[in-house]
Amino acid sequence: MKKRYLFTILITFIGCLTGYAQTQLLYKKVDTTQLYLTVYPSATKVSNKISPAMVFFFGGGWNSGTVKQFEPQAIYFSQRGMTCILVDYRVKEKHKATPFESLKDAKSAIRYIRTHANDLQIDPSKIVAAGGSAGGHLAAATALIKDYNESTDNTSISCIPNALVLFNPVFDNGPGGYGYERIGDAYTSFSPLHNIKSGAPPTIVFLGEKDHLVPVETAKYYKTVMEKVKSRCDLFLYEGQEHGFFNYKNLAYYKKTVTETDTFLQSIGFLNTEPFVEMK
Repeated sequence: MKKRYLFTILITFIGCLTGYAQTQLLYKKVDTTQLYLTVYPSATKVSNKISPAMVFFFGGGWNSGTVKQFEPQAIYFSQRGMTCILVDYRVKEKHKATPFESLKDAKSAIRYIRTHANDLQIDPSKIVAAGGSAGGHLAAATALIKDYNESTDNTSISCIPNALVLFNPVFDNGPGGYGYERIGDAYTSFSPLHNIKSGAPPTIVFLGEKDHLVPVETAKYYKTVMEKVKSRCDLFLYEGQEHGFFNYKNLAYYKKTVTETDTFLQSIGFLNTEPFVEMK
């Protein structure tokens, strides 16, 4: 059956130019550093109804990056009925931060969102964490990693999302994996691949077969281990595509990955087939 929610080429491009409703919320302060969430409310929200939430973590090797990376995806899914949230977090170039501090911020963000679910009008049991590359690591790590919690966090509030959408994620931080020179022996408590456990959220993974940072075999093994603990893990591999292939500038593959994400979110009951998103 034809997927009716396939969108036209220009929809998110026009959205980025004209602007959609969005707000910024301060979710964390560390000394003089202030960290914000950019929130795109569900465009289909009905009064007194709550919506699923999709939380995006940008990539950049825990070194750099911008929340605008996932702005097109956030605009699309807000039009589909989700509240979408872009997370700023500490990185090396801007904050002299370590990857461990990046993860602390990611967990703080999920906890803030869940704590303020009523204010945001979201369903705290339908929070999707999404991210690309190192942001994909952070999304997965909020679900799988027990350690690296900010001392000021209320850890009685769960930071575990209810589903994961991962774009060429950094799964493996062990010897031979990405970031081992910075993570060292702490990889055993930091690397998602080494911490998959029973109850891991349903997950969808996108990876280019020519990715120079995330080997295809690593993604296949991740899927195998997820299925051993009886957790769903859908893996989509794209021939000839390199790291970052899913970004908006590569429009054809941006559309492919967003479409598959939409299908996945429908399959776990987070989205309906409507509304049909098209350029008006």
